[in-house]
Amino acid sequence: MIRYKAKIERDGKGYTASFPDLPGCYTYGESISETFDNAIEALELYLEEANDPRWPLPKAKNYKGEEYHWITPGAEIAIPLMIREARKDKKISQQKAADILKMKLQTYQKLEYLGKSNPTAMTLLKIATAFNTKFELSA
Repeated sequence: MIRYKAKIERDGKGYTASFPDLPGCYTYGESISETFDNAIEALELYLEEANDPRWPLPKAKNYKGEEYHWITPGAEIAIPLMIREARKDKKISQQKAADILKMKLQTYQKLEYLGKSNPTAMTLLKIATAFNTKFELSA
């Protein structure tokens, strides 16, 4: 699962949200609801940098305290990152992953590309089985 803790604090007339594991990732909202929505958007924008496969996805820490809240990006961001991280955990190349899954390299690369990935449930099951993992979108 791809998710990060945001520290949400009262700030004057509104709220701020910052992600301790993601330097420079923060946002603001006038209400707590707006702040949560903005935190999701800020997280997604930050993670879009991960389209570069050499960009290391920061590991999330489980910070404690009432002000910390898990924020999960949308599926269009989370799914390709989960696929990429599962492949990296296996320490295999995209070509090797494509071979294991019996698909063309370009087809596999699309699965790891944010905004372009649109795997079916069967494809996700095939990947999870091949990589001996599971994919979760929410807690």
